[in-house]
This record gives sequence, structure tokens and C-alpha cells, in this order.
Amino acid sequence: MAEILEIHPDNPQPRLIAKVADVLADGGLVAYPTDSCYALGCALDNKAGIERIIRIRKLDSKHHFTLMCHDFAQLGQFVVVDNHAFRTIKSLTPGPFTFIMKATKEVPRRMMNPRKHSVGARIPENATALALVAQVGEPILSSTLLLPGDEDPLTHADDVDAAIGHEVDIIVDSGVPGTVPTSVIDFTGGGVEVRREGAGDVSRFL
Repeated sequence: MAEILEIHPDNPQPRLIAKVADVLADGGLVAYPTDSCYALGCALDNKAGIERIIRIRKLDSKHHFTLMCHDFAQLGQFVVVDNHAFRTIKSLTPGPFTFIMKATKEVPRRMMNPRKHSVGARIPENATALALVAQVGEPILSSTLLLPGDEDPLTHADDVDAAIGHEVDIIVDSGVPGTVPTSVIDFTGGGVEVRREGAGDVSRFL
């Protein structure tokens, strides 16, 4: 069963953040809160972790995994950001948006969309998530914790434990995150396409 770690939502304890980062570095899978809802996360090079996420969520090959980034500079290392996307992303981050863009060579091929070679990337407005990414030192490969058959993602640590406590190594209990998944903005088609209306305001694109 997963270990539940209680971490302060506004002032995350460095010792506990380091413990979660160590689990990720050792090949673990964690459930952690963001500004939209809980996410499943593993290290970028963790092939087994990706397979565990696919199994838990029953994902197909078209799914866009997300790179949870600490800041814009880190995001720019892993996705191709043109001038238009640059201005848009800068104005919307940190916040509950996921941006679909072409991946750079820094991204493991197994987490790209196989046809477009694209990937999701985001910068959350959540102190615990940002502290964890900073401690890891690179983006965390993530996917929204929305289970098969559910209409809404999980938002409480106890619910996460009851549903998938046997499938993950650590559940971070750091307050109640947002209850709506991110809005998804796709830049891969040459323009801007709203792929999902979620927690982020997309009225400017409609």
C-alpha cells in the first residue's frame, strides 16, 4: 500500500519534498496534487512508471502525457515554442493549462504522441507541485488522475488511497487541489486549438 505523506500546502517541508523526489528517482510512482486536480507522476526515464500509468488509467497510444515543469525556462528545453506560443504561454502561466507542442529531443519517445511527436507541458500554480519539480531538477512525467469510467478526477488523498493505494508508492496529502482538469491548448496545427475546456479560462481563444 502507498505511504501517505502530509505536506503543508503553502510551505512544503523540504525534508518531505526530498523524500518524494527520492522515490521518483528510485523508479517510484506518486500521486500528487496540482492546481487542477491530482496527477500521477514518475521520472522522465521511468519506462515502468509510464506503463503503470497506462495500466491505471487504461490509456491508448494517442494519449498526451504531460511534462510538469517548474518554470518557463525549463518548459522551453523540452518543447518547441515559437513566438506566438511564447507570448500566449507566458501570459497563462503558472496556471491550470496544458499546452500541446512538438517535443524536443530531450523528451523520451515513449511519452510522445506517436503521430505528431508532440507532448503536453504545463507550469502549475501549486506550491507543493512546484517544490517537487524543483527538487527533482527536471520535469515530472505526469497524467491527470482520472480513472476509467469516472467523470471527475480524484481530489482527496483518502479517495486516492481507496481507489489506487495499491498501485502507487506515495500519495501526497497537501490540501485539496482544484476539482477540474486543466484546459488543453494545442499549438501543433499551426494555430491555436482548444482541445479541452477545463479549469483555465479559454474565452480568448473562442
